[in-house]
Amino acid sequence: MGPRAHASLARFPEQKRQSMNVHFVSLGCPKNRVDTEVMLGHTEEAGHRLVTAPETAEVIVVNTCGFIGEAKQESIDAILEMARHKQAGTCKRLVVAGCLSQRYPKELAAEMPEVDQFLGTDEVGAIAKAISGTIERLSVVDTPAYLYDDAAPRRRSQAPHSAYVKIAEGCDRPCAFCIIPKLRGPQRSRAPESVVREARDLAAGGTREICLVAQDLTTYGTDLPGADSASAPRLATLLRQLAAVDQLGWIRLHYAYPTACTDELLDVIGGEPRVAKYLDVPIQHVDSGVLKAMRRGYGERQVRDLVARFRQRVPNGTFRTTFIAGHPGETEAAFQSLCDFVREADLDHVGIFNFSREEGTVSGMLPKRVPQKEIDARRRELLRIQREVSKKKLRAMRDRTLRVLVEGQSDESEYLLMGRHEGQAPEIDGQVYLSLSPEAVAPAAGTFVDARVTHSAEYDLAAEIVN
Repeated sequence: MGPRAHASLARFPEQKRQSMNVHFVSLGCPKNRVDTEVMLGHTEEAGHRLVTAPETAEVIVVNTCGFIGEAKQESIDAILEMARHKQAGTCKRLVVAGCLSQRYPKELAAEMPEVDQFLGTDEVGAIAKAISGTIERLSVVDTPAYLYDDAAPRRRSQAPHSAYVKIAEGCDRPCAFCIIPKLRGPQRSRAPESVVREARDLAAGGTREICLVAQDLTTYGTDLPGADSASAPRLATLLRQLAAVDQLGWIRLHYAYPTACTDELLDVIGGEPRVAKYLDVPIQHVDSGVLKAMRRGYGERQVRDLVARFRQRVPNGTFRTTFIAGHPGETEAAFQSLCDFVREADLDHVGIFNFSREEGTVSGMLPKRVPQKEIDARRRELLRIQREVSKKKLRAMRDRTLRVLVEGQSDESEYLLMGRHEGQAPEIDGQVYLSLSPEAVAPAAGTFVDARVTHSAEYDLAAEIVN
């Protein structure tokens, strides 16, 4: 799960309605972070003050994740932690928003009397009413339909040089293990003009990297008017439009579906200079039997074909994926097939999730469940294999000169900067540690520099600036 995002301190003019100190806690994925930033924007428009310290807040908002067991527990722990400020008397209202509220609205309302307001994923725009207490305590619709656009107020909570842009919401895929369609509703895409306007506004404000996110980027546009026509909006055409925004350096793609990665899309990734040669595709497994049980709609042949096409059409591209260890029906032979694939495929970044049995999913009802102890062991083995792959790949990068986006000063030394090269996405991949001579002027965060790789570790690189 992603780290918490906290709003920075700011003061805004008093309005007729009482202005209050509000603190936000954002949990879960980057898509949830975008929702939090839109709620921050609505909060500031209502005239409230955003504070970084919860003990100084009169209202605390926790935007939760409810995807898998670990995320649910993290969200519950955060709610209970923030509730202590209410018990202490400093906090007057506690608001819980997001996926956990969407998934368990009545249960949470009954078990958490200390929470004043529950908002589902459809109620992002109602946050000001929740803060002021002018909305029903339980505000959760059955089928979310909310979709933000460039006109929505958005208050950034990250460094200004990098931003997430959500181009679609919801999902129509029938994956057996996933609860997201129930939490986020059906697929709905933003108009391409709205996405481009937001990208231009971000670039004008200093953003140099945008990371496109959605439950499934590759179904973008399939629900828009005229979707069946040859000129219908698609991800590849949207990328070409975004690549025309001059100030952008990298346009990065997250969460593409394996069977929807067309040759046209791969050619755009490989050929457009401003589109990062980077693709995040959750493959989830390679064994055809396990993939069938997962209801993913593809098998081992399609997985291997995708990796081969990516390598061919995106030279020197970075391929990120995730796998699930211990899905029901994953035999020892199926697991060994996955291990062999991770060894052979030479993947750049790999995340491993333990299977989480979630109520309301098909996988949660399947037989042939793998014992938890075995699931843990399988995850550790996959991580061990990938760690060796990563060390080998990074070792081969020594003496190469890379374009690096400077993130800021390192916590380890005043003579080190932190940055990322094109194959490293924010928060989830490794970093490049840039050496800086004592007499040199440090380049500002958000600056691109050329750097020669001098050392490598399991996931990170060290380099010296050469320009």
